Amino acid sequence: MAAPGAGDLSGSKFLTVAEVAQVMRVSKMTVYRLVHSGELPAVRVGRSFRVTEKDVDDYLKGSFFQTG
Repeated sequence: MAAPGAGDLSGSKFLTVAEVAQVMRVSKMTVYRLVHSGELPAVRVGRSFRVTEKDVDDYLKGSFFQTG
């Protein structure tokens, strides 16, 4: 969920859960799990969630790990 006082989001592009799932190439359920666990910040709009493109980028950048 979004943190209180998350800052100015007026210039941010918000994505739906389906759009985030498409970008990340995972299921919508995976995105919902990430949102509910707090790993992926989101804003609740009515009964749905919106995630900023920056938060998706930050999550993916933080998910890389070294192999070998």
